Amino acid sequence: MKQKFNVITSTCVPLPLENVDTDQIIPARFLKATTREEKFFGDNLFRDWRYNADGTVNEHFVLNDPTYSGCILVAGKNFGSGSSREHAAWAIAGYGFRVVISSFFADIHKNNELNNFVLPVVVSESFLKELFDSIQNDPKTLVEVDLPRQTVTNKATGHSEQFEINGYKKHCLMEGLDDIDFLVQNKEKIEQWEQHNK
Repeated sequence: MKQKFNVITSTCVPLPLENVDTDQIIPARFLKATTREEKFFGDNLFRDWRYNADGTVNEHFVLNDPTYSGCILVAGKNFGSGSSREHAAWAIAGYGFRVVISSFFADIHKNNELNNFVLPVVVSESFLKELFDSIQNDPKTLVEVDLPRQTVTNKATGHSEQFEINGYKKHCLMEGLDDIDFLVQNKEKIEQWEQHNK
């Protein structure tokens, strides 16, 4: 079982870039690993942006800027486009992000995040812009993501928006269950249904 989701209040890391694809999230050369080693993938999240070609740290990239921190990534429109690699979600989770906020996610990547206990929150473009503005004005801006109520709130302005989530995935996140955990938890019900429908 994973850590249960309820209400997360955190500062944010802003990534105001549109069309960030999965190859930028985790470059293809790191896909040889076939098991989910969270630290390995987390260490290589946005690898080619975090490091220069000579391996030195790119001090201008947001993950290397101590001004910004937190377990919420605020990203531009169309996040996670490109290939369907689940490794991209592994890298986001492995780095320590628990929530990604954007105005649009590629569908497969969105589902991969949910399967890896990262909550993708879709907001309007105007609300996303407000978040970026608030974080730029004050990097200590807090954002509250309330999964039970399905709301995201910019604490700097008090503005909130509702977000949608699949009911099954919401249940699993709140209970800390992956698909296998869910099946094991409901083993008796499944067996009863099978007996009844023989």
